[in-house]
Amino acid sequence: MRASRPKVAIAAIAAAALAVAGCAESDREEGSGGNKKDTLVFGVAGDPKVLDPSLASDGESLRVARQVFETLVRPEDGGTKVSPGLAESWEPDAAGTTWTFKLRSGVKFHDGEEFNAEAVCYNFNRWYNAKGLMQSPDVTAYWQDIMGGYAVNEDDTLPESLFKSCTATDPTTVSLAFTRVSSKIPAALMLPSFSIHSPKALEQYDASNISGSADDIKYPEYATAHPTGTGPFKFKAWDVPNKTLTLERNEDYWGEKAKLKTLIFKTISDENARKQELRSGGIQGYDLVGPADVEPLKGEGFNVLTRPAFNILYLAINQKGNPKLADLKVRQALAHAINRQALVDSKLPPGAQVAVNFFPDTVEGWNGDVTKYEYDVEKAKALLAEAGASDLTLRFHYPTEVTRPYMPNPKDLFELISADLQAAGIKIEAIPLKWSPDYLNATTSGDKHDIHFLGWTGDYGDGYNFIGTFFDRQKDEWGFNNPALFEKFKKADSTADMAERVALYKELNADIMNFLPGVPISHSPPAIVFGKDVTGVKASPLTDERFSTAEFKS
Repeated sequence: MRASRPKVAIAAIAAAALAVAGCAESDREEGSGGNKKDTLVFGVAGDPKVLDPSLASDGESLRVARQVFETLVRPEDGGTKVSPGLAESWEPDAAGTTWTFKLRSGVKFHDGEEFNAEAVCYNFNRWYNAKGLMQSPDVTAYWQDIMGGYAVNEDDTLPESLFKSCTATDPTTVSLAFTRVSSKIPAALMLPSFSIHSPKALEQYDASNISGSADDIKYPEYATAHPTGTGPFKFKAWDVPNKTLTLERNEDYWGEKAKLKTLIFKTISDENARKQELRSGGIQGYDLVGPADVEPLKGEGFNVLTRPAFNILYLAINQKGNPKLADLKVRQALAHAINRQALVDSKLPPGAQVAVNFFPDTVEGWNGDVTKYEYDVEKAKALLAEAGASDLTLRFHYPTEVTRPYMPNPKDLFELISADLQAAGIKIEAIPLKWSPDYLNATTSGDKHDIHFLGWTGDYGDGYNFIGTFFDRQKDEWGFNNPALFEKFKKADSTADMAERVALYKELNADIMNFLPGVPISHSPPAIVFGKDVTGVKASPLTDERFSTAEFKS
């Protein structure tokens, strides 16, 4: 799951959302009163960016989307394996470039419209034919990460689209054609950004009319007040000023109906405040439990679920922002200067590990036989001297007002790593920025950043989803151009044989750690907690928890 780069007109969202927000507050009160057993209030660390997952890449937007929308294929409960979603089965042709999906029948969108093959094609054609600001990487980030370009690229640097066409053979049979074999298909279609929407609602609320400017994106009414999917919950209200988003049970759901009548996501940015709200009964669960709180909450009887460590925290190095960072010896010095084991031991939850690659060892293609950079302050100083960079000063960005699965307390991590770098003689200019949009915009675009924290929670169980997303093309976050590396990524992605592709991933991991575009720091097992009487939710390594199975014990 990427860190999004929203530049959102919040006032516009608030105005649109409040038009339908009437009863969010009363629902929340019911959840702590007489109707408590039907209503669950879940605390989240930040507001969603937008309610149309096609336009989202942030975790909180996608958390909501997973309850309201469905995709052709989905992750198995609690795992990363591709399993049936709106499609019951699927298979590729002999060339591996056309995939045919057999769809479920009897499924309806929340507006009563029938789900069928034509609806699937309508959605894929909407994404493929995006124009204007809808081609901005801040708007359709996941389409670009997975599919590349569009029918007509307005940015010459975009590649040819991986997606080619969609054909509805009959109401329950749809074929998706691609320009080449890719490791991403079909697993990437599990992403909420490829959720299937009601074509009628998309048209009615002008869903593709993205206006404003790249610095002030304005989303249409569909994306702020009328998301319309097929999932077990329906959108009810988004009360932006009061930081609550309310969903209600879809009584016409094709599968097993949600056990909850009402699900409310309540933004509580402070971790301690979320904990206190749980203890007082104001909320019945929250995500991103602090490492030091896991055992105490368990001891109090709360249901703490620990996800597998399917993520990466890294220190990104921007070679364009500071010319000295283009020197490999300087990047190696940074890696040797950081005591990653001390960071893992003191700041991360039990089970966290120092990272050797940019993805965890549970993903095929992980390579333990890569260049390693052990903690060695004197070696770091020597490398800086050899590079003529003993007087190095770096702008070090770190985020505020945020907790992420891979990054429980950014300020603590910054202070520890900053002290390590200073011990090696590096001067640090601290630049704290609010996570969204300031920090994300500053660190993923332009050249005003030198080093910064960021990370990733895997979207599906293939190595390309990690290292390909980071390093398969030029990106402002890293500021380098390495055509040989990019070409090897292209080869790996188009290799159909899994064993051959895994071997290429191992080579790529070795190449990456030799080139050292950044420093992989750690993999952490983030925790999610529910009330003492809440059961039924299964922790997901992808943060793909589904709340339709949540219920209160009688």
